[in-house]
Amino acid sequence: MFDATENDPISPAMRALLEVFSTELSEVKFPDVDAEVLEEAAGRVRAQAEAVAKAQAALEAARQALGESQEALLQKGQRALSYARVFAEEDAELSTKLEAISLPKPARKVVRADGSVVAEAPAQNDETAPRRRGRPPKSRPSAPLFADGSSPEALSATEVAEASVPAARPAAA
Repeated sequence: MFDATENDPISPAMRALLEVFSTELSEVKFPDVDAEVLEEAAGRVRAQAEAVAKAQAALEAARQALGESQEALLQKGQRALSYARVFAEEDAELSTKLEAISLPKPARKVVRADGSVVAEAPAQNDETAPRRRGRPPKSRPSAPLFADGSSPEALSATEVAEASVPAARPAAA
């Protein structure tokens, strides 16, 4: 299951030592250590690594099954909550309890071009959206453009009327 370079659970240095003991030192026997003992130990390491890989695959499958079960429960819960809210329209106390329950939106499933299905995170609402960072924008006073309440049309009509009336002459003293 493991190739010699990429997924081998035995380090490159240990592989080099095993290679030396299987070639140049194959006939040499040290107390408790020789080529055969090292190969047996390496075989146990590889077997344990394979068991870990299988357990990780089983764990991933179990996590996926759990996620699918949680998604199915959430969809049923959304439906049950909707029905219960309609049912409780005449019961104020029950309506209050049901309004306090806020289930998350179910995740959408997206089909990729290669045919795989991926669960996409639900759209965030105000409750689940992360808080905006930084200083809030300055609030600008909302003063009306025309402070006296008149419209632009009224101002232009006033200007035309003032232009047609001759200016008052100052009184002679």
